[in-house]
Amino acid sequence: MPEIRPSRRTLLHLTAAGTAAGMAGTVTGAVGQVLPAYADGVDYTARKTFDDWDRLFQKGGPGQPDQPNDNSNRDGRSGMLAWSQSYVLLGLVRMYETYRDTYYLDRLIDNVDQVLGVRDSARGVTDYRGLSLPAWRADHPYTTGYATLADGNGQPLLDLREALSYAEDTTVTVSAGTRADTFTVRLENTSVNRSVTHTDLSLDPASPDYAVTRIYAAAPGPLQLTAFDRGARPGAVPAFGSYPMHCMPVIFAVHTGMITYPIAAFVRIVASSPVLRRRYWRKASEYLTACREAVAVHDWEYRDGGYLVWPKTQPLPYDGCEQPINQSVGLGQTLVELALVTGDPAYRAKAAAMGRMLAAQLTADSGDAYVWHYWPTGGHIYDGFAKTGDPETDVSIFTPSGGPARQFEDISHGAIDVEFAVRAFRAKLAFTGRDMERIARTFTRNVAATDADGLPAIHTTVGGGTLGGPSVAAQAPRWMQVTPWDPRVHAHCLALYNRNQPTPERDGQQAIGFGWLLANVAYLNWGAR
Repeated sequence: MPEIRPSRRTLLHLTAAGTAAGMAGTVTGAVGQVLPAYADGVDYTARKTFDDWDRLFQKGGPGQPDQPNDNSNRDGRSGMLAWSQSYVLLGLVRMYETYRDTYYLDRLIDNVDQVLGVRDSARGVTDYRGLSLPAWRADHPYTTGYATLADGNGQPLLDLREALSYAEDTTVTVSAGTRADTFTVRLENTSVNRSVTHTDLSLDPASPDYAVTRIYAAAPGPLQLTAFDRGARPGAVPAFGSYPMHCMPVIFAVHTGMITYPIAAFVRIVASSPVLRRRYWRKASEYLTACREAVAVHDWEYRDGGYLVWPKTQPLPYDGCEQPINQSVGLGQTLVELALVTGDPAYRAKAAAMGRMLAAQLTADSGDAYVWHYWPTGGHIYDGFAKTGDPETDVSIFTPSGGPARQFEDISHGAIDVEFAVRAFRAKLAFTGRDMERIARTFTRNVAATDADGLPAIHTTVGGGTLGGPSVAAQAPRWMQVTPWDPRVHAHCLALYNRNQPTPERDGQQAIGFGWLLANVAYLNWGAR
């Protein structure tokens, strides 16, 4: 692919967009709220706090940039590039925007080079289709599990497919049935403490006890179990004993979006500055190609209405259905950055369509704040769907019936929606100033709260609801993009942090990765200035 150098007109547009992002703190710095004093005294708006914790993160633990996104990494946790390292990268971007110190760009390059080095194509690994692509696959606990039952000669007879999360924590046991040509299967998942037993199954397609139809009739059941004929025949029975359940690898659009968004933001930042271009454009050009290749992996999932689907037969619980709003616009974040830096009309069209899709999901409540749902309204999962009696005509292979699911968006996933909406607005691709005011009002009226003692607290969803604990409150600064429309967003987020005093070393957080904490501290720095 030839190197893309932005035109002067594009540079002016990029500079304006970047300045708008960096100016957020100008408004919020005027807030003079007096916060309660707390014993630990961590300054969450201090550059030193971010820098110290960034150095601590680099010492090890889940989410390191050289570790794959599937569970083959040394910590055995899938999705850690998407849900930990991506926040480290985003934190470095926001720290650069706050302090204009190229140290943060150099740190980002160190990590991004390693992240790109563990793409599937670089590692030589494949997704469930056998494709080795320039993105990052994930598996357990997110994807559908398979256990293949075989006869005594090892010939496959039947696949048991579990769409419940943490499928690899399921024990599959096959034992004799009450008749010579039947068998019993028991599946027990220790993570969710659920089990299911099917007795006297047959591998004769003409039998009323045919395993495929019996299990289909009971689906989805407690383990969301279905079965697929791999060579069943009358009189055959699988070998008795235990079988492993394995998850198939899938490349998630939201993972690609979360990982590439800060990388694409780096490209925009470099492209907008003649000084930075001289120093970083060669690296930025390399990253631009990587981002373009990564988002292209998901072209087949994109629909003209500005949303993504999980294509039918993809080994996911809701194959054939629309992805959650946050997962569509999670990739949309990168599309906005690519639209800005390249001017490519295809990126602009997709990002704008995603903006219209999200805007159509937003409803003003009685307080003139926006509320929206986790699943897109009018979709299969929001409305619910039923079996047709034939997997070929069902909406979903792995979940023959499901929903309705109409919960409000939670505040953590909602932060992805907000990040996308503000960046699309700044890029003049979607939304209005009134939309931004209403989203800010979502935080100040529906999300922000005080508890029974009058201390800062937070609700769990964009519609209010119950109060969340410290782990929920810790995600609040990811809403910081809307603080220019209401300085109380930053003030309340800082109050939450001052109250709960999250640190990497506390409550085992360092053991599970704390990249998200770095992004949030970066946003508290960004919003304060």
